[in-house]
Amino acid sequence: MAATLKDATAIVGIGQTAFAKHLPQSEKELACRAILAALADAGIDPGEVDAFSSYTMEETDEVEVAKAIGAGDVTFFSKIGYGGGGSCATVGHLAAAVATGQATVGVAWRSRKRGSGPRPWKNTAVQLPTPGQWTRPFGLLRPADEIGMLARRYMHEYGATRDHLFNVAMACRNRANENPAAMMYERPLTREMYMTSRMISDPLCLFDNCLETDGALACVIVSAERARDCRHKPVYVHSAAQGLPSQHHGMVNYWNDDPLSGPAWTAARHLWKQADFGPQDVDVAQIYDAFTPLIPLSLEGYGFCGRGEGAAFTEGGALELGGRLPMNTGGGGLSEAYVHGFNLINEGVKQLRGVSTAQVPNAATCLVTAGEGVPTSAILLRS
Repeated sequence: MAATLKDATAIVGIGQTAFAKHLPQSEKELACRAILAALADAGIDPGEVDAFSSYTMEETDEVEVAKAIGAGDVTFFSKIGYGGGGSCATVGHLAAAVATGQATVGVAWRSRKRGSGPRPWKNTAVQLPTPGQWTRPFGLLRPADEIGMLARRYMHEYGATRDHLFNVAMACRNRANENPAAMMYERPLTREMYMTSRMISDPLCLFDNCLETDGALACVIVSAERARDCRHKPVYVHSAAQGLPSQHHGMVNYWNDDPLSGPAWTAARHLWKQADFGPQDVDVAQIYDAFTPLIPLSLEGYGFCGRGEGAAFTEGGALELGGRLPMNTGGGGLSEAYVHGFNLINEGVKQLRGVSTAQVPNAATCLVTAGEGVPTSAILLRS
């Protein structure tokens, strides 16, 4: 399978809606608008679509989408679990389906009205699944609380500080300031603003948390052969992986032998094993950033630095344009939009097409990751 998946497919179309705190359209309408935009970008008629992949948390299923956009007979469809951990897996599933002949035109998408919608942790009557039943009764109510605990442990173990977390937030905000589509466009962030902002869950302040966004994104995957005839330069799916470590418990991973070695490490081993290049060859990265501490953990998991070195890696502008690893060049979940990481996929495509609002010169390879702390996924893209 590794031999057939590598560069056998390409992303040939991307689409998105506006991003905002509140949008009037339904999630279904947003999904269809993003998908149709991606198909138009690729120059492919909706009637040719025969494969879909999205998230288990997606409110609009493939039956409704297929009818609404005018798809033909569908021969492959999948849904990926674990919220933000599923983003890259949608592309991986479609790449495998197209490479093995189960489908010819695949569409991956995510539509969300998180900005308008209720907060799921406010429901105090719902039956909690494991592991939430062991943590939420004791005060870990929100994802921010769970990641805050991991972040405090990381700071204790390796000497990381809030300045390191600020480096992450600042890099994402700087890129959003260059991106007219970003929710934080023309809204600069300073160190003083960061350090004096209100705490959300110690040590995470307001700017350590992702945005709450209404919006949708989609991309189109076809065979490498067909990609050569599409409207834009193909962006090849070079490698794809998912990761669920043994004895994993989710973001509340505190009772594992090593709570700071998460799903990224498992996904990375498989991702790099299939690839023709390594971390040192990545020109630009789109790393899942629901919370700033996820970046140092992911930098270590994906092999850009050693264990405990992720915080120090962020120093000296390493994540900025011109740095060691330009990151989240559209602004990411922290400053562009939070749509469960799908904007990172589309931004990776923009970079390798050479059309990003914060373009890395001559970018030819891009790592895109999904959420760390939950069962995750990642893809390597190349031009």
